[in-house]
Amino acid sequence: MKFSVTFLFLFATAPFIVKAENNDPPRKKKRGSYLIELPASLNTSTDSARNITLFQSSELPFKPSIQVGAIVHMFASGEQTGFGAPSNEKTAKDWNKGFSVYRARVLVGGQLTKKASFFMETEIPSPIGVQSNGEKNVKVAPIILDAQLEYTFNSAFQLIAGMQLVSNNRNGLQGAAGLMANDFTFFQYPYNLFANSPLQGNFGRDLGINARGFLANDKLEYRLGVFTGRNVDGGAPLRTVGRVAYNFLDAEKDYYYAGTKLGNGKTLAWAAGVDAQANYYNLSTDVFFDHPLGNAGSITLNAAYQYMTGGTQTDSKYSFATLIPKQTVQFLELGYYFKKSKLQPWIRYENQDVSADAAQTGAVKPANFDKLKSSTVMGGGLNYFFNGTGTNLRLSYTARTYNVATAIPDDYTKKTFGQVWLQAQFFIF
Repeated sequence: MKFSVTFLFLFATAPFIVKAENNDPPRKKKRGSYLIELPASLNTSTDSARNITLFQSSELPFKPSIQVGAIVHMFASGEQTGFGAPSNEKTAKDWNKGFSVYRARVLVGGQLTKKASFFMETEIPSPIGVQSNGEKNVKVAPIILDAQLEYTFNSAFQLIAGMQLVSNNRNGLQGAAGLMANDFTFFQYPYNLFANSPLQGNFGRDLGINARGFLANDKLEYRLGVFTGRNVDGGAPLRTVGRVAYNFLDAEKDYYYAGTKLGNGKTLAWAAGVDAQANYYNLSTDVFFDHPLGNAGSITLNAAYQYMTGGTQTDSKYSFATLIPKQTVQFLELGYYFKKSKLQPWIRYENQDVSADAAQTGAVKPANFDKLKSSTVMGGGLNYFFNGTGTNLRLSYTARTYNVATAIPDDYTKKTFGQVWLQAQFFIF
């Protein structure tokens, strides 16, 4: 039966694909996207995918093309031993120091036909160098991070299939090369990061198919996809993720969003999204503002709010009740880019406020469970974009605050642990 449904779907869509491939391409040249890591608004290289022709001149036969690139994040760091997970030990505030390669990706993108393109990306699954536990990791085998195929029927309807970044809010759909802060939010991927995470993700990625398009003069963007999500026996319901965004100023058509635009363009975008599977759901809203402010430079503001829960149903093998407690997440980033000096100071605030139901906490009292699972992140830094997003330096300090149990029953105290990064980025594609 499954093969019959698949055959009917392929049979029904084949005429549309053939028709799209046979359409005469417009004479005006348009840049290729290749689902590139860096948004076009930040890509200033004359040898990059920004200037590669997606639709070639009608007088010339189509020729497939391919492009290879890389992104690397490396840093010198100091991190208190309780930063990753709080501890009651007296030595919990000792500092681990060292050097690490945090990201090391190889990117490959290509134009297969007039309408079809692909993107692949590798990654190291753990940093090379000193880990948060103080141990040194010297050898890491790379993994496939992204492997996706995009078919563009027209501006209003595109399909992206394969392993891809999945999120219902903006920060989760940003490219690593275009971040403003030193990294993604701490609470963006807590349930979609690894194979043993509740949603069984791969660094925020999942396998599935995603529809995307632009309406209302490209001001309104929609994304709606179905993905594997958590699958314990092959029979679990699919994960559904949707997002609608409206751009009040410049249109944004990049697959990966920018975290800051360094004064390029004027953006005011508001969006809402949903992420759901079985009895788990995540509702979110976010706003992004990037605009020149004064003669010195431009301001960037990125804010989001999420409400999520795994529900209270515990009699199903597909239940998320004990995996994802009820909670809200607040997120804010604010920065200012000085175009003359190429410096950008920024600050960040994140808060995870857990308010679990009794069915989600097991043997732990809900009040104690909430305190143990809730935490706050505050930080700030200074970026130096001496070569834009191609090559730059980022100095940051981040503090995480936890509720830590004391020797007295049901009593907790707040502890804060720090992390310092001096990070270098190079990116080319």
